[in-house]
Amino acid sequence: MTRALPAALILAGSRGGEDPVARYAGVSDKALIPFGTDIMLARVAAALRDAGIKRIGVSANSPAVRAEAERLGAEALPAAAGPSASTADALALLGAPLLVTTGDHALLDAVWVRDFIARVPAGADVAVLLARREVVEQAAPGSTRTYLRFAGGDWSGCNLFYLATPRAKEVIALWQLVERDRKRPWRIVRRLGPALLLRYLLGRLSLSDAVAHLGRTAGVTAAVVAATDGLAAVDVDKPADLDFVRARLG
Repeated sequence: MTRALPAALILAGSRGGEDPVARYAGVSDKALIPFGTDIMLARVAAALRDAGIKRIGVSANSPAVRAEAERLGAEALPAAAGPSASTADALALLGAPLLVTTGDHALLDAVWVRDFIARVPAGADVAVLLARREVVEQAAPGSTRTYLRFAGGDWSGCNLFYLATPRAKEVIALWQLVERDRKRPWRIVRRLGPALLLRYLLGRLSLSDAVAHLGRTAGVTAAVVAATDGLAAVDVDKPADLDFVRARLG
């Protein structure tokens, strides 16, 4: 289906302390890591522009990153206490629909962005792009990702979220809890309640059922869109990821 293009938010804030990937690359901030003549933030912004998105906000607490955002024609936004809080602030400022991605999504492609937006189900308040393990491993052999295991397969996040309506703000409070447990799938699943937890333990809980239930918990309609390219699951979260992306970009 054809949708009006959203505004976009690039999350480029720091979690505090020195970032190991930035240190490995010899720069002050991960978003400033160079790839040829570009920096990572510029690559992400360019992919969004190529997808047709006009208004882009960059959430960052580093003055250097905010300066680069303005140089790129984006709106520099102050980072909040975490990604979910920064997203809440950006949703209030930029409005819905809002596409959210991260400043370390160095391989982001405009094709993925357009495809994701087009395949968000009608009536969804919020949607997330996820990739099946086999799709990731085929596209990115040797790249180590974090997977959530559900009936029918394992899934990895792709750092692309679509906040389709103003009601999406209701899911951000829940996201703050999930964000805290993002590397601990058991704690995320535990929020589903005992019946769904049992289905998860027995390997009978599908990803779509889990996401739909989380959406109902937040009072919204939530949906999953499956990535067609496993590279969409690759971000620069650790030095090995940076090596992989640099090799991929030649």
